[in-house]
Amino acid sequence: MDVRKPYLSDVSDDKWALVAPYLTLMPEAAGQREHALREVFNGLRYVIKTGAPWRWMPNDLPPWAAVYQQAQRWLAAGCFAALAEDLRTVLRVAAGRKAQPSAAILDSRT
Repeated sequence: MDVRKPYLSDVSDDKWALVAPYLTLMPEAAGQREHALREVFNGLRYVIKTGAPWRWMPNDLPPWAAVYQQAQRWLAAGCFAALAEDLRTVLRVAAGRKAQPSAAILDSRT
């Protein structure tokens, strides 16, 4: 496949190194993988960042249906929730707080 010109929405190498372990549901070299996982993620980021409809994705990214289906698999597997939880923990520890919150606030106006 030819190297395409990057979009502003493409994931950086550093960010990819952070998120790739959360998104790899099967080995990168799995026979049934038709599109590179990073390119599929870039397609998802393109749709999210631009607000474009799925079917309007550029032709040099994986097909919209492949990106959509993989995004649904990631959501069903809890990949994004696990990533958000771990990032929250890292940020709390970096700020000098405990990894888990010690209290919760409930709204009693209802």
